[in-house]
Amino acid sequence: MKILYQGRASLRIITNEGTVVYVDPFMGEGYDLPADIILVTHQHGDHNQINLPNKKNDCLIYQNFDALKDGKYMTLDYKDLQIEAVPAYNKNHKKEECVGYLIKAENKTLYIAGDTSKIPEMEELASKNIDYAFLPADGFYNMDIEEAAECAKIIACKYCIPIHTSPDQLYCKSTAEKLNFENRILMDVNQEIEV
Repeated sequence: MKILYQGRASLRIITNEGTVVYVDPFMGEGYDLPADIILVTHQHGDHNQINLPNKKNDCLIYQNFDALKDGKYMTLDYKDLQIEAVPAYNKNHKKEECVGYLIKAENKTLYIAGDTSKIPEMEELASKNIDYAFLPADGFYNMDIEEAAECAKIIACKYCIPIHTSPDQLYCKSTAEKLNFENRILMDVNQEIEV
């Protein structure tokens, strides 16, 4: 699958079967491919611009209030994806209003942490065999880069990609470069990787 980093916490994922997923659309480029599904972790304006991506006629918009109902974290099977909502919160983000997502496709698991800091529930993620973790690290609205490295070790991900690295820019490379994690991947805005 291909993953495009659009800046801030925005990602576009394209599976080998051609399913197009947008996560937390906000700014950047690459919204031209029509979406099969749009995932939103919470309702802050830098995560929920669902009108930005082009959409297929049957596009599913799946937001935090769909993924977390009455305190229960939901799972969703959609096309070739398995999506599981997980906790995400900190002093700036209420637990009942935010989620992260585990996305499984092609025998790989992506962890989109959403806006969060280190939380006890992350210990349960170590058993999920996370291949790629996308962790926020701005140190203002979320944990800082040192705490992100701690979280990467706690969840035992194979690779860690720092995102949401600045409180006011799409990306701060100097912050991302401080991630102390052996298998880190640094993605610039509008960079795409194949996993």
